[in-house]
Amino acid sequence: MDEDEIYAELDRVRDDYRRLLDTATVAELRHPSDGTKWNNEQLLFHMVFGYLLVRNLRLILWAFSRLPDRASRRFAGVLDAGTRPFHVVNYVGSLYGARVLGYARMQRLMDRVITDLQRTLRAQSRESLARGMHFPVGWDPYFRDFMTLLEVYHYPTQHYDHHRRQLTLASARQG
Repeated sequence: MDEDEIYAELDRVRDDYRRLLDTATVAELRHPSDGTKWNNEQLLFHMVFGYLLVRNLRLILWAFSRLPDRASRRFAGVLDAGTRPFHVVNYVGSLYGARVLGYARMQRLMDRVITDLQRTLRAQSRESLARGMHFPVGWDPYFRDFMTLLEVYHYPTQHYDHHRRQLTLASARQG
C-alpha cells in the first residue's frame, strides 16, 4: 500500500461508518455480532478505537524509531507481557464506549480521527513513513513484529475491515 491508497481507504471507511450508523436500527445495534462477545454497537465503538489507537502509536513510533532497535524490541516485549490486561481493558472499554458517547458522537469522533490521520499522513516525508519499530504481536492479529509508520497508518483499516465482517447489521451485509 502506498500513501494515496491509505488516504483513499480512510475516505472509504469514513463514508462506510457513517452509512452503517445512519441506517442501523437501535434493535440491530443491540443485536449480537458474529464471532465476538460484543453486540453491534459495542463492536462499532471498538472499530473507532482502532483509529484512536493509531493517533498514539504514531507518537510512540516517532520516538522509538529514533532509538536503537533493541529499545523498541524491549518495549514490545513489555507490552506483550501485558497482553492479557490490554485485552481486558479493550473489551470492557468497548462494552460501554458507545453508551457513553452515543451514536452521533461516535460518528463525529470517527470523522475527526480520520481527518486527523489523513492530515498527518500527508504531512509525512517518505523517510518518516519508512521509519519503524517493533510491536506487541500478541495485541492484535494485524500487528507484525516490525512495522513502519506507513504500515501503522494502514493498520486501523485492516482492523476495521476485519470487524466489519462480524457486524450483523442489515446494511453491513449489503455493502
